[in-house]
Amino acid sequence: MGSKKALLLLALGFSALGSTLCQGQSEWSVVQQLTSGQVVRVALKDGASRRGSFESATDSGIVIRSGEGEQTLARDQVKRVSIRSKGHRGRNALIGAGIGAGAGLGIGASIDNNCSKTSIVCTGNKGKAILTPAFGLLGAGIGALIPAGGWREVYRSR
Repeated sequence: MGSKKALLLLALGFSALGSTLCQGQSEWSVVQQLTSGQVVRVALKDGASRRGSFESATDSGIVIRSGEGEQTLARDQVKRVSIRSKGHRGRNALIGAGIGAGAGLGIGASIDNNCSKTSIVCTGNKGKAILTPAFGLLGAGIGALIPAGGWREVYRSR
């Protein structure tokens, strides 16, 4: 029984070691698999950073194109590589429109429901008809203003 446990622990140890070794390789391989033209930000170990469109990457470095022309950055000088992630303003606007329309419908329904005999103003269904689209548009505008996108790190040196 003891030898089976030892063998299992040894196998788990080699598995963990193998995944650690592969992880270092796979991180830079992610950089090598980026598509040409993607917007990247490369932070260098000396504190400087470069931003531009990705051209290519090899085992020894990364090539980007910016306003300064084509630049080759050595891999051993690269601290981090980040890619620009896609924005979600349209999705945020739709979510905001749904929330706003729901709020407008609820407030409009509560206003329309206030048609008692003592009430001076009875709107019928006008509260729902007016406030639902108005709050929906307001919510869509707020949703579109929410920051979207950003940078996603794909490589970090050790």
